[in-house]
Amino acid sequence: MIHRNSLSSVPSALELAIATSGEATLPVWARRSFNRCNLPPVILGSLTFQQQPVPLLIDGVHDLHRRFFMALDELVDPALRALHFRQYMCSAFLLNQVDLAGADPARQRLKRHKADYLRLLRGWLFNADGMEAAVLKHWVESRFGLLPRNHRSSLKDFNSACYAAYQAEVSRGLYNANALEAQLDLLYSFCQYELARRFPGQQHWLLYRGVNRIEAHELLGSSESDCCRLVLNNLNSFSSDRDMAGAFGDAILETRVPGPKLLYFPGLLPDVLQGEQEHLVIGGVYQVQLGR
Repeated sequence: MIHRNSLSSVPSALELAIATSGEATLPVWARRSFNRCNLPPVILGSLTFQQQPVPLLIDGVHDLHRRFFMALDELVDPALRALHFRQYMCSAFLLNQVDLAGADPARQRLKRHKADYLRLLRGWLFNADGMEAAVLKHWVESRFGLLPRNHRSSLKDFNSACYAAYQAEVSRGLYNANALEAQLDLLYSFCQYELARRFPGQQHWLLYRGVNRIEAHELLGSSESDCCRLVLNNLNSFSSDRDMAGAFGDAILETRVPGPKLLYFPGLLPDVLQGEQEHLVIGGVYQVQLGR
């Protein structure tokens, strides 16, 4: 059975994070004071965590879905595990029986009964600043305590029109939907399970992201060298294909992403986010290499 209780490894990570200071720590303006997992935002969002990650456990997910994970332990083929996951999601959240979940499409002014985790992933693929993306960013904030830094425009000012528009999109995205955030909890936990099964012992993934105007990003310290530290948005697209990433900007961020910061990787679910070798990466402080 895959080991899922990592709490014994938390004290060493905590000591390392406390020992760091300045640029290594997630700034207070980029985090909440609390979250819903086993490490506080200041630690899981730090440079220390990027360098020496430990598993992240969202509160209650493995206890609630224990039998699902036990069933996965018996399946050797990743394709069968993916199929079992999708079938379990349908049954656990009544995705094909919305009337039993309390939805009445005939009486809904906003047709939200078809909103599910797959629609959120596909929505992100088409528009990382759309309503589905807003819901995903809000979920990261809720579960991991990392504040979104950008959605169509900067979200630094909580009193800005842009931030109000972002909050409105989150509300519309979650309104009358079927436990979307709980679906994402299970998607993340399944992703982490699959990483452990498919890539035992691997802690980091070398990934790339095309960007424009690196100086407009939230840099920590000087950007004069090709290596710098920055605060990423709380959810980001990265690619394992450097050339493909280069098509999306005039500079390329190259970084080692810790496994616990992956919400999705290509091949997790067949036919989802496949075209650009897209990985969904949870943010925080990262050390990156700049390239052209």
